[in-house]
Amino acid sequence: MKLEDKVAIVTGAASGFGRAIAERFALEGARVVAADINGEGVRELAAGFGNSVVAVACDVSRKADVDAMVRVATEAFGGLDIMINNAGITHRNQPLLEVGEAEFDHIYAVNVKSIYLSTLAAVPKMERRGAGTIINIASTAGVRPRPGLTWYNGSKGAVITLTKSMAVELAPKNIRVNAINPVIGETGMLTQFMGLPDTPENRAKFTAGIPLGRMSRPHDIANAALFLADPASSFITGVALEVDGGRCI
Repeated sequence: MKLEDKVAIVTGAASGFGRAIAERFALEGARVVAADINGEGVRELAAGFGNSVVAVACDVSRKADVDAMVRVATEAFGGLDIMINNAGITHRNQPLLEVGEAEFDHIYAVNVKSIYLSTLAAVPKMERRGAGTIINIASTAGVRPRPGLTWYNGSKGAVITLTKSMAVELAPKNIRVNAINPVIGETGMLTQFMGLPDTPENRAKFTAGIPLGRMSRPHDIANAALFLADPASSFITGVALEVDGGRCI
């Protein structure tokens, strides 16, 4: 198993990409803290994995919650090796002038501030282990932004820049930092990204710009996260890996 004896935290683990990552990591031998604001969702996930997965209800935009999440990892499993910053939200696809200030603030708190908070809490734990891996789930929106998602696009652009800067600064501590850029995916936020009902016709409007002809799926992102967490990728840091079917070409 590729992650045997590793301890990982996955945020946004109740559904979508985060759930797939948490499940794949557990199957590969990791002990996982599955965190989500949807506590019931992560408890249901954990129930299927016995003692190898612990569920934590966590609002990643709140320092007290993030600190508690990391504390659970160290108390339950003895340390922390892998931090997956997956939790994220978006605004509905709409003109940029129509997004309210409160919604803007919330997007940046969940998508960007959460990485700041988890870094403050996780890095000292990784230093004690002598190494660590941080994986931030960004988006192709930070590379090839679509109209109608301007403020979300900006938050994911920030995630990509943070990833590269963190990678350089944390390299002397033997902590690798990478990002994954999924293209629009088959998750619970799909209708918000499209700004349209989820119909085959509307999906086709978006897949037309993806050379491989489909949206991303949770297992696509889980596979990429596994690669970046695996010791086999130990010389890779500062990368924003596009898992996009060719969208960003």
